[in-house]
Amino acid sequence: MRILAVVALLVLVSSVLSFGIGPGMLERSLNKVMEHEPYVISDEARALHDSLVVGDLHTDSTLWARDLTQRADRGHVDLPRLREANVALQAFTFVTRSPKGQNYESNDADAPDNITLVALMQRWPAATWSSLTERALVQANKLARIEAKDPTVLRVLRTRSDLTSVMEAREKGLQTIGALLGIEGSHALDGSLENIDRLREAGVRMFGLHHFFDNALGGSLHGTGGGGLSEFGRDVVTRIDERGAIIDVAHSSEQSVRDVLAMSDSPLVVSHTGFQGYCPTPRNISDELMQQIAEGGGLIGVGYWDAAICDVSPAGIVRAIRYGIDLVGVAHVALGSDYDGSTTVPFDTSELAALTQEMLNQGFSEEEIRMVMGGNMLRFLRQNLPAEKA
Repeated sequence: MRILAVVALLVLVSSVLSFGIGPGMLERSLNKVMEHEPYVISDEARALHDSLVVGDLHTDSTLWARDLTQRADRGHVDLPRLREANVALQAFTFVTRSPKGQNYESNDADAPDNITLVALMQRWPAATWSSLTERALVQANKLARIEAKDPTVLRVLRTRSDLTSVMEAREKGLQTIGALLGIEGSHALDGSLENIDRLREAGVRMFGLHHFFDNALGGSLHGTGGGGLSEFGRDVVTRIDERGAIIDVAHSSEQSVRDVLAMSDSPLVVSHTGFQGYCPTPRNISDELMQQIAEGGGLIGVGYWDAAICDVSPAGIVRAIRYGIDLVGVAHVALGSDYDGSTTVPFDTSELAALTQEMLNQGFSEEEIRMVMGGNMLRFLRQNLPAEKA
């Protein structure tokens, strides 16, 4: 009996660590903010920041075991911190599979998956243990529940009219946040075109094609083959276009990006990235491809972490933004933080005014600041969200 009692105690302790303390410890180890003194924000920068439409093209916050309606002491994004930073538009992207190591140089598609452990630790439904589509739907449902409880707090951007409603609410003094839902890699389709429609029904309007490994759609920037789109990948791009959704080529191989550009007239998004000419790492595609994306009306979100910008500081982020403006034009550059994406960043979302201050420090015009901080994202969504829910 004594042995059984000890075993029961060990099981209990293990459960508490895995299902209680474990998820928080895991996130704290992965989503970090660099230690820093409080950023000094001038009255001029504060007034300007408070007048902006602020938007961010990428965060993975729905992956983690947090109530996003409450201000957390870990991670980078939640709704209170978004409101503190005057964020109007936030893309929430759903991670469904991620290889052990997350190497930028090369990952085998069969490498052990990190997200299975996350799903188990956070007690996601059993269907998520084997289905990547279900993992995306669990994350979409987190935001749907917040919206259903109070749409003045958060509204999922399914159509242009949803975007209009968010902006009208904010003009009336509400702090409504418009949520653009996306998937980080179309392995989340589980190999089925029909799952595009399931995800669209759940509110997804931005489809990333790849993540850290080659998938059924074709080559990832971090895979083993460097190939382009497969036939299934071409079918997926065609279906996404037919459904009026947005294609995100962050993490896609250069050949995959070229294939998409050759077959689709839709403006593309690179939701979180840097520029190869500014930060020459395996994470960033060539400047020439970035120019082609911009020429097609695309939008490029500049990230805040080392492999994207090389200099992880407000000044480094802004210098990367300036490089992008000089390369592709100010109308095609936006913010793409990669918050809560297993990244270490110089500030969390509540401190975004530090970017406004640094842009002023580096001589940006007010128009440039307004466009990059969110005006370009607002314009892009007005042009590329579906007119009506299909």
